[in-house]
Amino acid sequence: MKTQRRVSAAAIALLLGGAGIAIGATPAQAAETKFNVKCVPPAGGGSPVEGETTAKVTAPASAKVGDEVDVSWETVKPASNNTDLMDIPQDAVQPTGWITVGGGGGELKVVGEKKNPPIPKKAPMVMSVMKGKLKLTKAGKITLTPGKYDVAVTFSFGTFVTKCAPTGSVGVGATIDVAAGSSGGTTTGGTTTGGSTTTGGSTTTGGSTTTGGSTTTSGGSASGGSASGGGGGQTDFPGKAVEVAFDCGPVVPGGIKTPVTINAKKNGGSYDLTVKTAKGAMAAPMALPAGALKPSMDVKLGGADSGTVKVSGPANAEPIPDKAPVSLSDMTGTYKPGKSGKVTLSPDQLTIDVTMAPGATPINVPCKATSSGVSLELDTAAQPGGSGSSTASGSGTPGGLAETGAEDEGGIKALALVAGTVILLGGAVFTFTPWRRLRGTR
Repeated sequence: MKTQRRVSAAAIALLLGGAGIAIGATPAQAAETKFNVKCVPPAGGGSPVEGETTAKVTAPASAKVGDEVDVSWETVKPASNNTDLMDIPQDAVQPTGWITVGGGGGELKVVGEKKNPPIPKKAPMVMSVMKGKLKLTKAGKITLTPGKYDVAVTFSFGTFVTKCAPTGSVGVGATIDVAAGSSGGTTTGGTTTGGSTTTGGSTTTGGSTTTGGSTTTSGGSASGGSASGGGGGQTDFPGKAVEVAFDCGPVVPGGIKTPVTINAKKNGGSYDLTVKTAKGAMAAPMALPAGALKPSMDVKLGGADSGTVKVSGPANAEPIPDKAPVSLSDMTGTYKPGKSGKVTLSPDQLTIDVTMAPGATPINVPCKATSSGVSLELDTAAQPGGSGSSTASGSGTPGGLAETGAEDEGGIKALALVAGTVILLGGAVFTFTPWRRLRGTR
C-alpha cells in the first residue's frame, strides 16, 4: 500500500512538472548556419577581406505572446585569424551583432562581453557569446537570422572596430513558434535599447555604445575623444586614436602609418600631454642595444591657439632581441595655453634618435606628417607666457631631442651611407600598423 502511494505521488509530481513545463517557453534550441561575410577594417587598416563564418543562434522553440525570451549568437568559427604581428591581450575583444527577426520584427541587437583569452599571433579570433532579449508581441512563427556584426579590439593606445556584413544569403538560425497569449493582438510603438528589441512595433537597435573611450561601435554618437578642459572640475582628457602618415624620405621607403593618441591631464592652467603610438606591432630585424630608439614629436595646435608643443620619450631601457616586438616609448610634454577658447591638438612631425652603439653620435631621422587628424580638443584659458604664435612651442620634458627638420639631409645621408642596417630597422619599426593584417587566412 505504501509502495502504491509512493508511485502515485511520483506520478502526480511528474504530471504537475509536465504541466509546469507546458505553460512556459520550451527549452532553448540551437542551430548553426554558415555564411560568407565581407569585413572592412578601420581606416588605414587595409582592403576589405572576405571569409566564411559559422554562427549558432539559440532561442526557445516555442513561447507565447507577451514573453520576453533570451536569444544568443555564438561564433563557432570566426571569419578571420589574428594578425601575425602582435598578440591580442586578454579581455580586449567585444563583438556586437544584429539578428534579423522575421515576421516584421525588425532587428535584434545582441552584445557580447569584452571577455576573451589572450589570442596569439595567427590564432583564430575568439569572441564571447552575444546575447539579447526579444519581446514577442504577435502569434506566428518568428525566424531569427544572423546578419552584420562588429568586432571591437581594444589596445593600450585605442580601440579599433572591424565591421562585417553578409555577402550573400544567410540561412535561418532559429525559429520560435509563438502562440497567442492573454494579451492577444500585436503591440505597436514599443522601443527598446541596449540588447533587446520589440517585434511588431518600432525597433531601436541599441543606444550609444563606446568601447575603450575612443571608438563608438554602434548607435548613438560619441565625441570621439574630444574633450572640454575649461570647467566642471575635469582633470583627465583622453584623446582618440588617429592614423597618421609620415614621410621619412629615403630612410623608410613608403613612409610610416601608425595610430597616435594624445591624452591630457590638467595641471593648474597648463596641461600635461602624453602621446602614445602603436605598441609591439612589429618585430626588430636585428638586435638593438639599450638606448637605440628615442622618439619625439611636435603636437600641432589649432582652433583658438597656434604653434606646436614638443613632446619626447625615453629611449628603450632594455636591449631588444632580434625579431622581438618593438615599441616607441610614450612621449610627454607640457602645453601652456596662449589663447582662450577651443584648441585642437593633432600629431605632427615625428623625430627618432637612432643610436646603435653607446657613446655614438645620435642620428636624427625626421618624419614629416603628410596626413593627420585631431586627436583631442580642449577648452582653454590663456596663461601668461603661453604658446600662441605660429613659431611658439610649449615646454617639453627635460632632455628632449634636438629639433631636426625635414630639410636636414645630413642625418638622412649619414644614416643611408654609414649604417645600412639602420635603414632596414626604420622600415621594420615603422611600416606596419597593428591592424594592418587583421584579415582572414587564405
